[in-house]
Amino acid sequence: MSVRALVVDPSAPAAVRLAEVAGPVPGPGQVLVDVSHASLNYGDLNDARSGRVPVGAVLGSDAAGVVVRAAADGTGPAVGSRVVALTSGAFAERVAIDVGALAGTPDGLDPARAAALPVAGVAALRSLRAAGLGPGKRVLITGASGGVGRFAVQLAARAGAHVIASVGSPARGRGLAEAGADEVLTGLEGLDRPVDVVIDSVGGPQLVAAWNLLAPGGSVQSVGWTSGEPAVFPPYATVGPAKSLTSFVIEGDAGADLAELAGLAARGALAVEVGWQGSWERFAEAAEALRGRRVPGKAVLRVTSERRPLDRGNG
Repeated sequence: MSVRALVVDPSAPAAVRLAEVAGPVPGPGQVLVDVSHASLNYGDLNDARSGRVPVGAVLGSDAAGVVVRAAADGTGPAVGSRVVALTSGAFAERVAIDVGALAGTPDGLDPARAAALPVAGVAALRSLRAAGLGPGKRVLITGASGGVGRFAVQLAARAGAHVIASVGSPARGRGLAEAGADEVLTGLEGLDRPVDVVIDSVGGPQLVAAWNLLAPGGSVQSVGWTSGEPAVFPPYATVGPAKSLTSFVIEGDAGADLAELAGLAARGALAVEVGWQGSWERFAEAAEALRGRRVPGKAVLRVTSERRPLDRGNG
């Protein structure tokens, strides 16, 4: 049985098209999930054009839906359970997912908001953890109006840090003070005191400037590079008191962290801002809005079930 999915196609708008692919066959430790919502990340747009995801393969990492077949080995959630997952090939009507890659969706958390959590929420949580977040730390979050940034602002504030949110324009800073930011800056203008932690998703010259602001013993976690610009460090910029610049990627099972994030969101302790929402048939529109930085928070795709004649994929 085939399913519809968003697959990589360099000739299509946004390098992605809706196609029919072979239905997934779950392994012993996997559940089968009917996907209702999926979240679009900036990294997905790069994956579609960079070759990291092959032509014809299903794109995506963030999904929320309902289990329709339990794992054959008896692990994981039962049929009918509502779940959220971080898994490759998430942009499909039906996906086989490792039980360690998902968590149950608590009552009170709608699937659109749940789908916005995986990549952005786990990246924010783990990068702050890796950087040594703690009470009283001065934490700078660049690209703070985006998905990772908004979650990082809230999580750092919950941990008792002094949170400095950097955005590209004053309009992009709306709502960040309410989310827990002690300071909201355009770029790094006016920031002259050292910081202990930097969660950077912008890269380029701003990454260099953030490095120069880092206190001895501090950590920069590089979680993205939305600027697309090179970062040029002047001579001797990396010579001096010990501090670190670490590349960040999500590795290993995300189920436990997803359960923590979903629980916070369901209790209202973690706001999930969805700045764009629509059918996955409007993928190109969502991609354009995300690239143009017109989406505060997350872009969420509704996986519709209408059947129309489609191109045949290879996956």
